[in-house]
Amino acid sequence: MARLSTILGPDGLPIDKESLFGPPKAGPTLAGVRSPISGHPADGLTPNRLAAIHRAAAAGDPLAYFELAEDIEERDLHYAAVLGTRKRQVSQIPITVEAASDEAVHEKHADFVREWLDTDVLDSVLFDMLDAIGKGFSILEIEWQSRPGAVTPAGLHWRDPRWFTLDDLSLDEPMLWEHGGKEMLEPHRYVVHRHKAKSGLTIRSGIARIASWAWMYKAFTLRDWAIFTQNYGQPVRVGKYHSGATDAERDVLWRAVSSIAGDCAAIIPESMMIDFVEVKNAADGSALYEKRADWMDRQVSKLVLGQTATTDAAPGSHAIGGTHRLVQEDLERFDAGLVSTTLNRQLVRRMVAFTFGPQEKYPKLTIGRPDELPIDTVVTALEKLGPLGLEVEESQVLDRLGFTAQAEEANGKPVRVIGGRTPAPILPAPDSMPPGRRAPAPAAPQRKPEEKPALQARGMLNRLFDLHAAQREPDPVDRLADRLAQDAAGAIAGLTDRVRAEFEAAEDLPDLMSRLDRLELDATELRAAMARGMALAHLVGEASIIDELRDG
Repeated sequence: MARLSTILGPDGLPIDKESLFGPPKAGPTLAGVRSPISGHPADGLTPNRLAAIHRAAAAGDPLAYFELAEDIEERDLHYAAVLGTRKRQVSQIPITVEAASDEAVHEKHADFVREWLDTDVLDSVLFDMLDAIGKGFSILEIEWQSRPGAVTPAGLHWRDPRWFTLDDLSLDEPMLWEHGGKEMLEPHRYVVHRHKAKSGLTIRSGIARIASWAWMYKAFTLRDWAIFTQNYGQPVRVGKYHSGATDAERDVLWRAVSSIAGDCAAIIPESMMIDFVEVKNAADGSALYEKRADWMDRQVSKLVLGQTATTDAAPGSHAIGGTHRLVQEDLERFDAGLVSTTLNRQLVRRMVAFTFGPQEKYPKLTIGRPDELPIDTVVTALEKLGPLGLEVEESQVLDRLGFTAQAEEANGKPVRVIGGRTPAPILPAPDSMPPGRRAPAPAAPQRKPEEKPALQARGMLNRLFDLHAAQREPDPVDRLADRLAQDAAGAIAGLTDRVRAEFEAAEDLPDLMSRLDRLELDATELRAAMARGMALAHLVGEASIIDELRDG
């Protein structure tokens, strides 16, 4: 009789204690039906044999299909590379946990899940979960542990899909092979991750089912290519013996020609002749096999990664690399979303329910990169919007750049920092200096003896740049632009102040749009400033031409 404990599942029903904390159920057996030794149906695979394997899997007998999928992943270099890339891409991106709400109890649940994530139990099996990309589903057996105030997985063990079969009714529910036949998977003991490439039965939705055809045709191509290379790619040695040669002499000749290289050797009487018909298009034949194999690899890249730019360095591939990167990101989000859904439903909810009891809302585990703007876009926005009045907390900018705030002291000593702004020297205006005199160079600050050589060099460079800027004659165009900016500053400030006031008064986005539509800005003062500036620029240009004609 099952011993029911006080532990309740997410559905509120008590859990069988032995089922939850008992020994592993789906491990390998030495003499049972779950043998770690696998068959190899890929040996001598033919189209008829491959079709029979697929039909048997769809009818509820997936053993040969799982063995074939394993064979392909072990034998095809390209398939193993692209499939491994897709698995590793998701298994190493950040994992976050979001509380169900801001309530203290929900924050406690989220912290509980985060603490378990720090044990790295999940990180070690994410790659194994994504084995479902090729085979349709992947099964992890949960090893639960009970400690004071918490029930958490102590281990997640990947189980070979060959040890499972499908139910007879729907042909879509995995069942465990046991000595007596099929056995239903015990609730709360397994994580069954399904990763479909298309709609339909799970066993028919793994990409290994599609890739198996490409692998078989590529295997035929490689076999023919090997035969072609053996026949036409190796030199042939022919040894000739005279009519009076004895058997011993012939044996010596044969050993000589056969020892030079491989099997392409023969001996004939001196009076005989062999014609070697040269294949004039041997190079073209070899290229044909190579192109066919490469074409198969490209189709597999499209199947697994959705594109070919990241696997083939074809001419012009860098030009479309951005578009293909978007495809790669779409697949990453899709894969991460499916894994996150499986873990939330079959692991996170059970952990929280077993520890805190059934809940109406549970924390949400998310695998994926944050949707953030590129750093260069953020810096450009701050550079342009800051002078217009945009205010951003320093901590937000530092977090986005991955920097920490400057510490005042460390062990009682000031903390040296790299960067920061050096105040520019205050010099007299160029117009106020007597003719023929330059502005004095800024006084060099006293060098501290404890400064490091790198800091001293940086200070010297800063002073040289400041000196160069102070001695450079002002450009007329720069002075004209500064004059126009000062003249128009008041008009622009009046316009931006009115827009800023509407932003602050708006209650929501529709209200803001309505306010901006009704806003009537008077640009008369700005037009007048622009007109004065253009007239002044025209006069300066004419004066420059007259000066050049006079000097020339």
